[in-house]
This record gives sequence, C-alpha cells and structure tokens, in this order.
Amino acid sequence: MSRNRTTSRRWSSATLAGAPISLAVAVAVLLAPATAGATPTTADEAAGLVAETGRQLSVLDEQIHEGQVTVTAKQQEAADAAAAATSAEAALAGYEPQLAALAQTAGTSQSRMAAFLTSDSAADVVQQMTTLDLIAAHTEGLLAEVSIAQRAAEQARADADAAAQEATAALAELERQRAEVQSRIDAYEADFERLSAAEQAAVTASIAGPTLSVPDTDAVVAAAPSGDVGGVLEAALAQIGTPYVWGGSTPSGFDCSGLTSFAYAAVGVSLPHSSRAQSRMGTAVSRSELQPGDLVFFGSPVYHVGIYVGNGKMVHARTFGQPVAVTSVDMGDYAGARRIL
Repeated sequence: MSRNRTTSRRWSSATLAGAPISLAVAVAVLLAPATAGATPTTADEAAGLVAETGRQLSVLDEQIHEGQVTVTAKQQEAADAAAAATSAEAALAGYEPQLAALAQTAGTSQSRMAAFLTSDSAADVVQQMTTLDLIAAHTEGLLAEVSIAQRAAEQARADADAAAQEATAALAELERQRAEVQSRIDAYEADFERLSAAEQAAVTASIAGPTLSVPDTDAVVAAAPSGDVGGVLEAALAQIGTPYVWGGSTPSGFDCSGLTSFAYAAVGVSLPHSSRAQSRMGTAVSRSELQPGDLVFFGSPVYHVGIYVGNGKMVHARTFGQPVAVTSVDMGDYAGARRIL
C-alpha cells in the first residue's frame, strides 16, 4: 500500500470520532468514547488509528459483558423479589378463615352490660366477663398479625415491581449500547480492510501479539497438571482458527471470555461470560508460577483473557477480525493470572 493512497481513503467517522455512550445507572458500567482525531495522512497514522480503535473496542466488548452480568443479576433479584411477594401474599391469605370466623363471633357476642343483666349470679358474671375479655384479646392479637402480614405483602409486591422495572430498564439500555458498539465494530472492520496485509499484521500484533506456532495438543494435554485441566486445554486448542465473533461463545465464533467459558464448561466448570468477572474467581498466581490451564488477564481494569498452555504461550480469541490463535502470554497490558482448577 502506498502512502499516497492513504490520504484519499474514506475513514469512517464512527472509528475516528464519536461521543461517549451514555449509561443507565442500573447497568453500572461506563463505555469509553470512540477514538477522536483528524483524518490520517499517512499509512502509519491510519494503521495507528485502527490499532487504537481495536484496543478501545476490546475494552467496550468487556464492558458490555460486565453490563450483561449486572443485568442478569438484576433479573434474578426481580425474580427473587416476585417470589417473596407471592409468599407474603399467600401468608396474608392464610388469615382469611380466621377473619371469617371472627366476623361470625362478633355478630353473636354479648356486651359486658348484657352479660351483667342476664347473669343469675356473681359467678356467672365473672365467667362471662372473662370469656369476653379472652375474645377481645384474641381479636386484637389476630388483627395485629393480619396488619403486619398485610404491610409485609404490600412492601414485598412494591419491591418486586420496582426490581422488575429496574431490570427491564437496564436490559433496554444494554441493548441500546450493544447496537451502538456494533456500529463501531462495523466501522473498525471496514477501516481494517483498507489496510495492506502488512499493516493488518502489524495492527493485530500490536493489539493481541504475534501468532505463534500451535503446540501439539496431545503433548499439552499429557503435561497438564490434572485431567480436568487437560480437558480445558483440549477444548480450547480445538478452537484454533475459529473466527472472532463479538459476544460469541460457541464453535461458530468466540470472543475472549466466550472461549474461556466454553473451554471450562467442557469439564463442568461454569464461568461468567466476562473477563473482568473471571478475574475475580479462583486463586491468584504469579507470572513465574503459571501452569497450563491458568487464566491470564490483560488491562487495568481487565478487558481481555486467555488460557495459558505452557512455555510462555496462551490460546485466546484475540480481537475483531482475527481467529482464535496461540500467542505469547507476554503481550502488552499483562495484568495477572488466576487458577480455577
């Protein structure tokens, strides 16, 4: 690609400039603005802008995933609140037979004066007065219990309705942000395609490290510290060459945390589809203590994750437009590692 042609290219405004994506408080993540800057005048400037946008998109990718984790949690809160409301309303309904019986008793009960006038002896008066006192005490106690149950049911239903509204609003905001990020991804991929093969390779290496030779899967699995770790490595290495798909978590396409969650699911371990959430799981290990199967993380805050395979290498779903590959674990922004198994 000649430098002269670079100035005539049409670089998308979605990649080169943009306003921050707004955020509903309930989703609790903040999406960064798109790269801002003038139209590049050289091939190096163009490649640099594309690389920077690719890094930003990796961060946005993770923030969307973390937002999804938050939304899922809020949906569960809403479901739990609804169940609590149903339980409270059932408890209130349980008082209905007692209230019906009380209403019948109230219609036939004698007043204290009636008890005095109709009694044949002082002993009868005392007996009837005692009975009326017991009825009154029971009535007051029952009504107090009913009042408490009613307030509890009303509060539980109000909490459930509020939680449901919050979860719905958070989901709607997340979907809006997904659509906006997807438009940035489309613009990025179009700009990436305008680069020469050499420039594309340089951008990819800058974002996600150079592609390395694939280790022998059988040897990697045999050297794994446990059978389960071997299963994780085998599942991950089998996906080499699978395309990068934003939000992907199946063999038709992966993003970074989608690949790690898929590989661990192969041995029955559930990981959230979020590199940041995964970075809070398991046990922290130092760079010198890395073992095959450990999750390795990048960025501060974390925005990327891969699976260590040994000999300084990791397998990961690298970045937009690039398939699952093996690269060096010592690419930029290394942030630490966690041992899950």
